[in-house]
Formats: sequence, C-alpha cells, structure tokens
Amino acid sequence: MASIDHTVRMVLRSSASFQLDDRVAVVIGGTGVLCGRMAAALADAGATTVIVGRNVDKGEEAAAQLQAEAEGRSVEFVACDVSQRDDIAQLAATVLERHGNVDVLVNGAGVNAATPFLDIGDDEMEHIVAINQLAVVRACQEFGRHFVARAESEGTGASIINVGSASGLRPLSRVFTYSMTKAAIHNLTKNLAREWGPLGIRVNVLVPGFFPAEQNRKILSPDRVDSILGHTPLGRFGEADELAGATLLLASDAGQFITGAEIVVDGGFDAVTI
Repeated sequence: MASIDHTVRMVLRSSASFQLDDRVAVVIGGTGVLCGRMAAALADAGATTVIVGRNVDKGEEAAAQLQAEAEGRSVEFVACDVSQRDDIAQLAATVLERHGNVDVLVNGAGVNAATPFLDIGDDEMEHIVAINQLAVVRACQEFGRHFVARAESEGTGASIINVGSASGLRPLSRVFTYSMTKAAIHNLTKNLAREWGPLGIRVNVLVPGFFPAEQNRKILSPDRVDSILGHTPLGRFGEADELAGATLLLASDAGQFITGAEIVVDGGFDAVTI
C-alpha cells in the first residue's frame, strides 16, 4: 500500500480545498485500524491531529507512527475512556487548552458482539450502548459547546464526522446491538445537522462497508465472507486507506455544502438487493 499512500498524499497536497493546515482534528477511536487511517489522512492534509483511545501504550505507539508518516506534521495521543462523560469533558478541555480550538471531530470508537438476540444480557447491552451510542452523544455535546460558542462569536464552522455502519442502513444478522446503536448514530447525525446547520457546523456520517477490523473479525466465518463478497459488486473487502478520500471530503472545505449526509464507502454493498 506504500505506493497508494504516496499517490494519495501527492493528490491531496495539490488540492487546496482538501487542505487542513492550521486546523485541529480530534479522532476518537484513532488507535483502531479504520480510524487510525482516518487520522493519518487528516494529518497528511495538514491538520494537527489528536488521536484518542483508552490504551496508553497502544495510543502512544500509534501517535508516533502517524507522526513519522505525516512528515513532520503534529500528531499526539490523549487517553480517554469514552464510556465516561467526565473523561470526555476532560478530553475536550485538554485539547482546547493545548491548541485553543478544535475544527474536526471524528467519533469512531466502537465495540461489537455476535451474541444471539435472546441471549444478550444487560451488561453486554449496556457496554455496547455506552461505547457506540452514548459516547458519541456526549462527545457531540462536550465538543459541541465549543463549536457553537465559536460559531456564534466568530462565525467559524466545524465538521463532525460520526462513523456509522452498513448495519445502520440495513439490518445485518449476528450484530443486533451493534446495528441498533449504529442506526441511532445515523439518526443523531441528521438531527444535529438540522440543529447546527445555520451555524455552519456540519455533521455527517461516514458509513464503512465491510473492512476487516477489530469489531468484525470474530464474525467473519468462511460462509459469512462468501455471503458478503457475493453481495458486494466490487467483489472484495475494503482497505482502511480507502476511507481517506471520504474523510477529507467531509472534514475540509471541499465538502462545505455537505451536511446530514450518509457517505457510504462499501464497494456497492448497499446497492444490491437480489
């Protein structure tokens, strides 16, 4: 993928509307595979990038790697347990204290389980809801206070990118709670886009299709893989770097008239019925 990465960087750096110089991006879930590559795209485009996760060792390693890839652009890690509102509030305060503002917020933390519906216990349900749904609501609130205040005082907008899921568009088997929480994020996004659009705060959903990552490897049995690929016109899984284009479209001035949208990156999966 090195040659593809190099080509993407050269194209992005030649297009001013996709540039994020002098902007600050916060990527919650940035220690994971997909959001890690989204963070890399933001850093490559010039944003000071803060990646967020719970595991300090993993986070610092990821930040160091992205710092090296970003050729001198600023990447740092901040630890946060997004299942706790106080931690999210402290995250927002820390980033604002260090950098003075935030321009892009990516909400991408997520957990999954393949438990049959009738066997899903309260603890599992509450854990998935806390990470996949409530954490996004709380991050939008805590960072949203800054976005709204700055928009009202300075007329400066912002971009929130919530990471949705193909299962938030169409029901998928074996991921009941995950699908439910992701569908809620799609709805939340449209409500916030309507609420904050007059202030120039854009809120969109980036919808990955099937990308082998932490959340879904446990349910990718051979028969499920065959079913997914048979339903995907491009006939393959996505690669994490293929989220870069959609991420930068939504984060940058290139997408300044896009809000309330579901940007689907799925190889055509959602276009297929029978």
